[in-house]
Amino acid sequence: MSQLRVRDLMTTQVITVKPTDTVRQAVIRMAVDNVSGAPVVDNRNHVLGMISQTDILKLILKYQDKLDEDDAGHLLNTPLDTSASSQDVNIANKEISDKKVEDIMVKSTLVTTPDAEIIEALKVMMKLGVGRLPVLEQGVLVGTISRSDIIFYIYKKKI
Repeated sequence: MSQLRVRDLMTTQVITVKPTDTVRQAVIRMAVDNVSGAPVVDNRNHVLGMISQTDILKLILKYQDKLDEDDAGHLLNTPLDTSASSQDVNIANKEISDKKVEDIMVKSTLVTTPDAEIIEALKVMMKLGVGRLPVLEQGVLVGTISRSDIIFYIYKKKI
């Protein structure tokens, strides 16, 4: 019996972001396409890193910690793209929104290949607590494999 491979379940229509994109641009792209993270790629589709909701939320919490020291307000009381009553919050919102993806992305990215066994990719994701792996062929991004891809496959044939 042949083993299930990454190529059998991977997503090939991958949402990517550029390192020079702003956090705002990345969040909008991820929200529109309903993904929780994306590979960061150069113009030749080589993976430079990954950005996820976790990275963005860590950034927000870092700014919130600074605001808490000055009792200057709360970032999540107002959407980042609207005006808040506190000038300090407005400044933090702008700095977060304008920050470049390359400044917060995870640069050391684990990757897999289309021919890797799916169970091995899953073990790596679970052991290291990552939600997705870029799939590379000859150094170029050809897809991603996510925990969601695997979990949705489990019952696909049962319906």
